[in-house]
Amino acid sequence: MKYKLTTNTITHQGVILYQIQATRDIPSMGIKVGDLGGWIAIEDNLAQPEDAWVSENALVSGYARVSENALVSGYAWVSENALVSGYARVSENALVSGYARVSENALVSGYAEVSENALVSGYAWVSENALVSGNAWVSENALVSGYAEVSGNAEVSGYARVSENALVSGYAWVYGNALVSGYARVYGNAWVSGNARVYDNAKVYGDAKVYGDAKVSGNAEVSGNAEVYDNARVFGDARVYEDVKVSGDAKVYGYARVYGNALVFENARVSGNARVSENALVSGYARVYGNQQIFTGQN
Repeated sequence: MKYKLTTNTITHQGVILYQIQATRDIPSMGIKVGDLGGWIAIEDNLAQPEDAWVSENALVSGYARVSENALVSGYAWVSENALVSGYARVSENALVSGYARVSENALVSGYAEVSENALVSGYAWVSENALVSGNAWVSENALVSGYAEVSGNAEVSGYARVSENALVSGYAWVYGNALVSGYARVYGNAWVSGNARVYDNAKVYGDAKVYGDAKVSGNAEVSGNAEVYDNARVFGDARVYEDVKVSGDAKVYGYARVYGNALVFENARVSGNARVSENALVSGYARVYGNQQIFTGQN
């Protein structure tokens, strides 16, 4: 036994919680025998073996469980059927609820929320006002911050960053060193990987892929089975969709539309109100701009 329930109680949302008190030293947590901790509803909320602890003003209620070497601190609240395990930390004003799991060395802090069936693991960090919900996974060294939301069946992994007001949802996957920020949206079965950047108000959805060192920004949209990769840029109000590939150092911007099976690569530029479609190839140092339209062949 490492702790006992004291007679000190508070009522939180209609539930009586009991303050805990250490009955042995817990060096890894800086706890000495007799130190008071946080508040739990039932003994099952905090495992007796190992060094898991609830400290300060933190709350654990419902059938939630804190186990192994995990720590819940600050004003954090772990509720319902949530599990915090491993060396995970839930701190400040964070909320972990539903059947959510925070494990391994993961950190949830600030006013962040992890809910429903979400998983945060590895060395992942969910901070500030971020929300991870649904069946979403945030793992490895990923960071979700700001007012960002990761939901549905989405996954954010590797060293990926999702920040500001960005949304990653559906079955979308953001991984590698990718960045999704601003009011950007990545959803559907889309994925963003490598060193790719999706930011501002850009959208990547459908089965689209953005990878390598590519950037999608402004109000641009990449959808369907489109791929943007290498050092390619899609920005402004451009739309790239269907089975298009934009690669190399190519740029698509303005109000340009590239669709069908078109290829835009090397140092090509498609801009203005230009349309490139069907099986068109735009390569080399070609420039398609204004109201030009290219449907087949090579420019």
